[in-house]
Amino acid sequence: MGQFFYHFFGIGWQGFLDIALNSYILFRLYVLFRGTNVLRVLFAMGVLWVLRQVAVSMGLVVTSWAMQGVIAGAALVIIIVFRNEISSVLQTKDLKSFFWGIPRYQRKTPVGIIVESVYELARKKIGALIVLPLNRGLESVVQKGIVWQGKLSKEMLVSIFWEDNPVHDGAAVIQGDRITDVGVILPLSKRTDLPSYFGTRHRAAVGLTEQTDALVIVVSEERGKITLVKDNQIYDINDSAVLEKLLIKHAGSDTSAAGVKKHTRELAVAAAICLICVTGLWFSFSRGMETLATQDIPVEFIKSDQNMEIFSSTASNVRLLLSGSRPLIRSLQPDRITVKLSLTNTVPGVNKLAVSRNDVTLPPGIVVKNIDPSLIEVFVDVPVKKALSIQPFWTGQISPDLIMTRAVTSPATVSVIGPHQVLTNMETLFTEPLFLDGITASGSMSAQIALHPATIRLEDQKTDRVQVKYTIQNRGAVSP
Repeated sequence: MGQFFYHFFGIGWQGFLDIALNSYILFRLYVLFRGTNVLRVLFAMGVLWVLRQVAVSMGLVVTSWAMQGVIAGAALVIIIVFRNEISSVLQTKDLKSFFWGIPRYQRKTPVGIIVESVYELARKKIGALIVLPLNRGLESVVQKGIVWQGKLSKEMLVSIFWEDNPVHDGAAVIQGDRITDVGVILPLSKRTDLPSYFGTRHRAAVGLTEQTDALVIVVSEERGKITLVKDNQIYDINDSAVLEKLLIKHAGSDTSAAGVKKHTRELAVAAAICLICVTGLWFSFSRGMETLATQDIPVEFIKSDQNMEIFSSTASNVRLLLSGSRPLIRSLQPDRITVKLSLTNTVPGVNKLAVSRNDVTLPPGIVVKNIDPSLIEVFVDVPVKKALSIQPFWTGQISPDLIMTRAVTSPATVSVIGPHQVLTNMETLFTEPLFLDGITASGSMSAQIALHPATIRLEDQKTDRVQVKYTIQNRGAVSP
């Protein structure tokens, strides 16, 4: 479990977005295609893909190759065989239902009212088309008619299909105990094996069941016959008991509360499965794309004794060779990496500190392969303050007939800060080299103070130069 959270929280915000987006897309495909053969084939392809991954991990070359061919063939079958169902979903005019709409659950339907109404319509030879959506919504398939939202009753249903009613030619959609829409236009079936006496209503009923799991009741206007269509199957109804039995089986068996709860639970389980599948797929791909990268990271020294100070180190940065999945490496920022070395066990003077993987803090999922340099020397000591005299550092030669009789610096001393071990035995600082060549007369020049060793520094950084005044005389004029 710890390893799981280690990888899970190491995917970065890009990984979270990638997983969330693709999980939602997969869930939308389930919502749009639920109850159709397309979803069943997609599920079978998913099982085959899992089996292929197992075959690949076991080294079954021929088996994995064969399954890959089957998956490719199944994808082609989906496009060719189920092109009508796919087309109906992709050509939806309702973007809301396509991207985020959730189909409503078909609550308990008053079956008796529907049976009485249908037989009343058949007796009077009034053509009718009644749709009862089940698990899958109709938004992506039908063309919206008129929103009705009327209480279901025999009188209401019969009046909708009365010849003088403007919406009598369309379908009536029943959700639970309410008539939600009327005048709805359904897609027509393109089957060529339908009976010749089937009219537009029958073809619309078959066309809807080809693309959804809805139950459709058709009343023939010419013959007064009742037909029920479900799952692309056509039932000629000659007995009210048979019609009532089919309606109870598909639309009226659950109570409203239990049905809604079951429907909600089904969608929640589907969403969870989509999230798990996409997460597993993401890790499967990311682990297969391990890559290397280098990062130059500054070293942070942690002092245990605040009186001690670091005066020098052989390296201030280390180069890390990192390994991880390609998405993690791409999203890795240098500010998320730290290298900390503790000075707890150091003593005044030069100390050798080994840089190990335990000193490097990385985001989860990233591993250190190499550290360069792996050993850093640091000079630590208690800083002290001391005044040192300044001496000019002359180099070169002046003319043989000349001699420098006097040279003084202004200021004559400077205050420096440095390690106690170094300053204990120091009394003098020199300037940077001053060249005697070309000097023919007394004068002055500005000189840079040479800070040697490098572990010392001037207390006042602004006074890093001194003025050197010198006196030049002829050798003959100098008193013996």
